[in-house]
Formats: sequence, C-alpha cells, structure tokens
Amino acid sequence: MTSPAPRRSVKRIVLVTILALFLVILGVVAAILIPILTHSNTGSSGQTIPTSFESESTATGADGRTRAISVATTDGKPADLEELAPGDQVVVSGTGFDAGLGIYVGFCAIPPSPDVKPGPCLGGIPEGAEQGEAAAKEALSSAWITDDWAWRAFATQGYDDATQGSFEVLLTVPEPTVEGLECTVSRCAISTRSDHTAMKERVQDMLLPFAYRQ
Repeated sequence: MTSPAPRRSVKRIVLVTILALFLVILGVVAAILIPILTHSNTGSSGQTIPTSFESESTATGADGRTRAISVATTDGKPADLEELAPGDQVVVSGTGFDAGLGIYVGFCAIPPSPDVKPGPCLGGIPEGAEQGEAAAKEALSSAWITDDWAWRAFATQGYDDATQGSFEVLLTVPEPTVEGLECTVSRCAISTRSDHTAMKERVQDMLLPFAYRQ
C-alpha cells in the first residue's frame, strides 16, 4: 500500500511547477505590455515633407538622429514617385532609424501635422502584426520591421544593421483605394511610422509623396 506522503510530494511538485510556469508567463506578458503602455512621444522626426515628388529625404529628429529615406526601382534607379501604378515594385531604404523602435513601411495618407501619425494606409498594418501572426513575404504593400525579441518572429524582417538603423524592403504598389482613403484624391506618401508597440511615437515618421499614373 502506497503511503500518502509520496502522493503529497508529487502534488506539491506539480503545484510548484504550475506556479513557476505561471510566473514566467506573467513576466513575459509584463515585459511585452509595459513598454507599450508606458511609451510616450519623443517628438517629431524633423522632416519637412517635400512638396514635389522627391525620391529621397533626410531629417534630424527630436532624438538627435539623422534619418534618411529613399525609394528606388528594382534596378536601382531613383523611383519616379509621380508615376506609380498598381503592381509596380519599389525598393524603400532607410538609415539612421532607432532600431529599438519597430516601424511600419507603407503607402499612407499624409497627416495634417507632424504630431499626427500617417494614415490611413492602403496596405494597412502588415497582415498579422497585431495578432502575433507571421507575415507573408511576397507581394507586400506594407512591411513591418522590428528587432524586438517579442515580435521579431512575426515581423516582415529586422533591421539590416541595428547600429546604423538601416533597412531595405521591397514593396508592391497597391490599388489607390481602400475604405476611407482614395490616393488619387488625397495626398499620399510612401511612409515610415512607429509600429503598434509605440503608437504615439512620431520621431520615426518619414514621408515621400507619391501619385498614381494618370
């Protein structure tokens, strides 16, 4: 006959294991949520949005970083952003970004002021970003770039060089219309903006206006 003492010991081990797992999970959730809930806006990227269709722009933000964004064709030539068409592919490159902050790259409405995030966007938030699902890698009209350990597996890609804050992403030009946005009427731009882990942050916002071929 088995004595009750070993049974109590097994139960105690199981309970301690469950409690330890719960505490680990709670710690991971806290590590993810606390930065999101407590992050505040650093300030503007310092960019004066081009009034013409420029293929590159540079600005020094409130955090002292000098960011640059450029758009090229797939053969490396500066893109003609006044003559885009759905299905065109462009290469969006950046440097000087804060790799500690993830960004979305996409086709968005130009905001009325620097303290308002770009949007709405034709590609929206990259599919699966907020749900923690892995992003598709082909025919992207928007991309999610992050080095954050909690989100990296679900993002489109990480920064190419975290120290330089550089990235390069291939985007496919989407149709000009989604619900709430018509980029043949509203002024739109190829843009970078902070991801959902720092939604109030405007220091990573860089924009290059574009138009659809008539």
